Amino acid sequence: MGQLCGRCMQLLCDFMAFVQRMSSSLVHGIKEFLTLIIKCSCLKQSSSKTRQLYKPILQPHERVTVQEFLQHIETGFEMSPLGKDPLEALRTLAFSENPGLQQSAALYYLHMSQHMNIPLPVEHLEPFYALLRSADLEVQQMSSLSLVNFLLEGNVDKELVVQMGLLEPILDLLESEDPTVQCNSCACIMTLAVSESNREAIGAARGVTPLLSLANSYDPRVQQNAVGAILNLTQSEKIQQVLCKEGALPVLALLLDSPDSEVQYYSCVALSNVAANVQHHEAMLRPSNRFLLHTLISLLSSSVDKDTLACAELLQSLGMLLSAHKTDPVIVGHTACIIKNLSLSQNRQRILESPCVEALLQTMLSTDTQEDSLHYVTSCLAELAKQEGATLCMVQWMDEPLTKCLVRLAGQLEHTEPSFHAASIIQHMIGHGKTMLLLKQRMGEIQAYLRSFLTHQELRFQQLGISTFCRLREDPEFSLAFRKSQMAKLLEQVRRQTEETQELLRVAICHEEI
Repeated sequence: MGQLCGRCMQLLCDFMAFVQRMSSSLVHGIKEFLTLIIKCSCLKQSSSKTRQLYKPILQPHERVTVQEFLQHIETGFEMSPLGKDPLEALRTLAFSENPGLQQSAALYYLHMSQHMNIPLPVEHLEPFYALLRSADLEVQQMSSLSLVNFLLEGNVDKELVVQMGLLEPILDLLESEDPTVQCNSCACIMTLAVSESNREAIGAARGVTPLLSLANSYDPRVQQNAVGAILNLTQSEKIQQVLCKEGALPVLALLLDSPDSEVQYYSCVALSNVAANVQHHEAMLRPSNRFLLHTLISLLSSSVDKDTLACAELLQSLGMLLSAHKTDPVIVGHTACIIKNLSLSQNRQRILESPCVEALLQTMLSTDTQEDSLHYVTSCLAELAKQEGATLCMVQWMDEPLTKCLVRLAGQLEHTEPSFHAASIIQHMIGHGKTMLLLKQRMGEIQAYLRSFLTHQELRFQQLGISTFCRLREDPEFSLAFRKSQMAKLLEQVRRQTEETQELLRVAICHEEI
């Protein structure tokens, strides 16, 4: 994807806000920090012979550089942060063996990465090599973060970063034990890997193995960025070979079960990229018991947002699968659940244009359909029927056998969920001429299940029964039939019970308030 995860982006934004708040005191802080280092007694020459045996930590030329750098920070940062003088000072500080001076250089780069809106000159990348190689953890953290900032903002050329030799120290930081450094270095690799030449360079430098290791990190930031980097690497067919050889397929398959939706998405798209190459199919299906296939089905059946997955080809395949295996309760149940979860997003129009709706309706006619799979089928259709466009699509497929099946299911209250869903589908289709003609042929059965709904213990059944009754009563033939069957008396009985319940609730609430 070439982007940081949501959490990392928020952390960066928070850090940026912090730096901006502190900008007024940044120059003073750096000056004070370097001044303290210069004045420290450990750097002063001693007349003691023993003292003279030790080489000063701060070299003479570094003293001069620090003083010049302090003067530049104090007077010229806002005017020329990228000038020749500060660059020479940065080189001196970055390549120093003094961690304090390296921290100053890293902090300077971090501040620039938060405020610059122009490209970073090529020569300013050179000090990064020393900073990324630093043995000081704070230097590693700040320098890797500033490089991430420059890359994300497009202030540096991604291919140039690799050409300048910075890929090697970045990959070395993947081996760090510090989660922040790991997170930043993974983000760098993820961003660099949007370039084809960079992907090949990462593969040649053996960057795949540490990324696969970090893909199992317990730190969610590290894991997201590592899997994101792997995703970008899978866009190269050459690197796909390396990934498969290094064992990426089982790692990505296991990550499909991750509780993190970002990790699920990255790993799923990465596997999709690999699957586009036929030569990898055997390796992808090699794990025992069709693990990858079962995991993908489970993921599709989950509630994770899949706008991006509901392409026309997928829906066409689901419809064909349902039609071909409508007597297999396992396939029927999984497929219906997948279609339902896809319908919860902005995919309904695509579903209506696919063979899925017809396949779902025809599946209900199978005598071998079990209650569990029937529950998923009717639940999916009931969810789709809430949209007028989907209702019109269903109406065109309705015929006498399907109408009979729906009415029969609505009357089988021992199968609670399929009964409720079937009645809900009927309720949404009332008012369409074709449906009304078909429903009138089953008028007696409809009145029977309505009586059961009106006296049902669950409120949702009562409400659905009343709503269906009101809509059907608008038709003269149904209205006459209801009068003859004394349905009005049953409704009156329900009304009185409701009023009694409301009165009891009112008394109970008043008593509680007292």
